[in-house]
Amino acid sequence: MSLSFERELGSLLKTGKYVIGSRKGLRALLRGEAKMVILASNAPPEVKKRVEYYARLSNVPVYVFRGTNVDLGVVAGKPFRISMIVVIDEGSSRILELSSS
Repeated sequence: MSLSFERELGSLLKTGKYVIGSRKGLRALLRGEAKMVILASNAPPEVKKRVEYYARLSNVPVYVFRGTNVDLGVVAGKPFRISMIVVIDEGSSRILELSSS
């Protein structure tokens, strides 16, 4: 059974713990709270560079969402753009398995 990003993200948003936004997301990454980073494909280059650097140091997987920050906001069911979601606790979702596929 293949994992659907939309389904697993929905499950994460209902049952898990997460942070939305680049400022809060980078803070969670620096604190060592992050288990995974979901980054919109059009995230600002400086944010992307910092996220990839700190994620590599912390051994945290980065999943690059194929859509834009507007698309990520729509998939997450939010009425605004989202450039980054940091997974703190996956809850009952299997979203962490997406990083290995």
